Amino acid sequence: MKKTAIALLSIMACVATSCKKEAKIVLETTTVSAGEISETVTATGTLESVTQVDVGTQVTGIIDKLYADYNSEVKKGDMIAEIEKTVLQADLNSADATLESARVTFEYTRTNYNRDKALYDKQLISEYDYQTSLKDFKVAQQAYDKAQADRVRAAKNLNYAEIYSPIDGIVISRDVEVGQTVVSNMSVANLFTIADLDHMQVVGNVDEADIGQVKVGQRVVFTVDAYPNDSFEGKVTQVRLSATTESNVVTYEVIVSATNEEHKLIPGMTANLTIYVLEENGVMTVPVAATKFTPRDYPDVKGLPQPATSSMKAADKAGAHVYVVKGDSLYFTPVELGAANGINIAVKSGLAPGDEIALSYESAEAMAATSDKTEVNPFAPKRPGQKK
Repeated sequence: MKKTAIALLSIMACVATSCKKEAKIVLETTTVSAGEISETVTATGTLESVTQVDVGTQVTGIIDKLYADYNSEVKKGDMIAEIEKTVLQADLNSADATLESARVTFEYTRTNYNRDKALYDKQLISEYDYQTSLKDFKVAQQAYDKAQADRVRAAKNLNYAEIYSPIDGIVISRDVEVGQTVVSNMSVANLFTIADLDHMQVVGNVDEADIGQVKVGQRVVFTVDAYPNDSFEGKVTQVRLSATTESNVVTYEVIVSATNEEHKLIPGMTANLTIYVLEENGVMTVPVAATKFTPRDYPDVKGLPQPATSSMKAADKAGAHVYVVKGDSLYFTPVELGAANGINIAVKSGLAPGDEIALSYESAEAMAATSDKTEVNPFAPKRPGQKK
């Protein structure tokens, strides 16, 4: 009975002390290296051409000829349409005749006026005759000036019958057919819409929570559904201050310019934008967790690096810092920090490439389970080059 009690006490002591399996604690570290740090804002937008012109006519008439159609590439100064000129030419001929008649009358009345003025100065004719001659001369002069203006208008209208492209571009819309009558009233009758597809822009809608980070000059990468495997690059050229509210969601328009040499981008397409609001390359970065690491004492765990004596004194000082691991010691190291994206943070000074820094304490079992874990989330994005 006594031996049994002693055995039970021994087993309990073993369980309470040395026989208890203790979790092994390890220090998770990382090596400082040069890399990049970035942060993005996503948005959607609509593609437009930077330059788009509606080409119309300022005269009324019948479309006689069309020299351009949908998707026609035109250069500035190319004739793209012509209005039937018979009536316009007749108007010009009439204006020429009226101008000639007014010129003859003007010269005749001017000669009479000069003669009567000389006679009136010598008091050889009455003042009434002189005033009558002066009136006829001024009326003829006004009629001649009006005939000249009418002639200029008639000639200009005849020139308007030939319609030319005002820009280099592509015809994206044609609103008339040969034989159709176009009427010019207060507004210009539209015939074509020509767009410069070499230079496009995206009008993006950025959420109010993100608009404060978007600045002119930032790089933008976007995709369109028509070419899902292609990405296009642009640059923020304007951040518009006028807000749009729809379904209680406030957005702001951001203009992104993009080149379109292959003419893949078409006005009206929907673009999915990724705006790089933070982008720094070739900088030293460390995880944000490294700047929050604090050494802890695990007296039952052997082999953990411990703070050096100088580091224990320096730890009381304020300021950004990390702990550099050298052998079995942790060294308190002040650092100057730069931009951060919530995961990593840039280090301007205080560290060198290759330095090993402390991140956190982890149990060995947890780290092993993480490294040996083979289950993959089917909804997680694939790494470049990995089969889907």
